[in-house]
Amino acid sequence: MLKPRQFLLGDNGSPIAVVLDIKEYEELLEELEDLEAIREYHEAKASGEVAIPLEQALDEIRRSRK
Repeated sequence: MLKPRQFLLGDNGSPIAVVLDIKEYEELLEELEDLEAIREYHEAKASGEVAIPLEQALDEIRRSRK
Protein backbone atom coordinates (compact mmCIF):
# COMPACT_ATOMS: atom_id res chain seq x y z
CA MET A 1 0.00 0.00 0.00
CA LEU A 2 1.36 3.39 -0.97
CA LYS A 3 1.77 5.93 1.77
CA PRO A 4 0.76 9.57 1.30
CA ARG A 5 3.55 11.69 -0.13
CA GLN A 6 4.89 14.89 1.32
CA PHE A 7 5.95 17.47 -1.23
CA LEU A 8 8.35 20.35 -0.77
CA LEU A 9 7.18 23.40 -2.66
CA GLY A 10 9.27 26.04 -4.38
CA ASP A 11 8.81 29.78 -4.14
CA ASN A 12 6.13 29.70 -6.83
CA GLY A 13 4.19 26.92 -5.06
CA SER A 14 5.07 24.14 -7.48
CA PRO A 15 6.43 20.85 -6.10
CA ILE A 16 10.23 20.59 -6.24
CA ALA A 17 10.89 17.50 -4.10
CA VAL A 18 9.20 14.51 -2.50
CA VAL A 19 9.76 13.21 1.01
CA LEU A 20 9.65 9.41 1.25
CA ASP A 21 9.87 7.02 4.14
CA ILE A 22 13.41 5.54 4.10
CA LYS A 23 12.05 1.99 3.76
CA GLU A 24 10.00 2.99 0.72
CA TYR A 25 13.06 4.76 -0.75
CA GLU A 26 15.20 1.63 -0.28
CA GLU A 27 12.49 -0.52 -1.88
CA LEU A 28 12.38 1.83 -4.88
CA LEU A 29 16.17 1.59 -5.23
CA GLU A 30 16.00 -2.22 -5.16
CA GLU A 31 13.30 -2.21 -7.82
CA LEU A 32 15.37 0.12 -10.00
CA GLU A 33 18.40 -2.18 -9.64
CA ASP A 34 16.25 -5.16 -10.62
CA LEU A 35 14.93 -3.33 -13.67
CA GLU A 36 18.48 -2.34 -14.68
CA ALA A 37 19.58 -5.99 -14.45
CA ILE A 38 16.62 -7.05 -16.61
CA ARG A 39 17.45 -4.34 -19.18
CA GLU A 40 21.09 -5.43 -19.28
CA TYR A 41 20.03 -9.07 -19.70
CA HIS A 42 17.81 -8.18 -22.66
CA GLU A 43 20.59 -6.10 -24.23
CA ALA A 44 23.04 -8.98 -23.85
CA LYS A 45 20.58 -11.45 -25.40
CA ALA A 46 19.90 -9.09 -28.30
CA SER A 47 23.61 -8.55 -28.99
CA GLY A 48 24.00 -12.12 -30.25
CA GLU A 49 27.39 -12.46 -28.56
CA VAL A 50 28.40 -15.88 -27.30
CA ALA A 51 28.72 -16.11 -23.53
CA ILE A 52 31.85 -17.58 -21.97
CA PRO A 53 32.21 -19.10 -18.50
CA LEU A 54 33.09 -16.66 -15.73
CA GLU A 55 36.39 -18.33 -14.89
CA GLN A 56 37.49 -18.12 -18.51
CA ALA A 57 36.61 -14.43 -18.63
CA LEU A 58 38.52 -13.78 -15.40
CA ASP A 59 41.56 -15.66 -16.73
CA GLU A 60 41.50 -13.57 -19.92
CA ILE A 61 41.29 -10.35 -17.90
CA ARG A 62 44.17 -11.40 -15.65
CA ARG A 63 46.33 -12.29 -18.66
CA SER A 64 45.59 -8.98 -20.36
CA ARG A 65 46.77 -7.06 -17.27
CA LYS A 66 50.22 -8.67 -17.24
